[in-house]
Amino acid sequence: MPPQETRTLVRLRHPLAAVCGALALTAVLATPAQAATGDFGYKAVGLNGEPISVTLHDPASDECITLPEVADPSASSPAFAPHNDTDEYAIVFTEPDCTGDSWTLRPHGRPATDRLLLRSVMFLRPGR
Repeated sequence: MPPQETRTLVRLRHPLAAVCGALALTAVLATPAQAATGDFGYKAVGLNGEPISVTLHDPASDECITLPEVADPSASSPAFAPHNDTDEYAIVFTEPDCTGDSWTLRPHGRPATDRLLLRSVMFLRPGR
């Protein structure tokens, strides 16, 4: 290969690599987040019979989360007083595995009453 052609190929390789790298980075950044941003809190009755406060930090989106403290209906009372301070809707369910009656809590909403009982929750992005 003559020297002139070699220099042209080398010059083209670097910009091509930069463009490919930029496209790969854009694809990664454009992928939707798989977690709600913020905290979801609730209360449950602890082993000593006293209420405890539990917080889920940046919980997973689009999947059912059964609350471990209250997962077994025959061994525990449901959780209560949920507070959705995430950027996604929280659908709370009265039974494990996102079954039973459900209620939707808005993103960054006010704490719900102690009468709202739950055993599982799912987070969904607004507009879905």
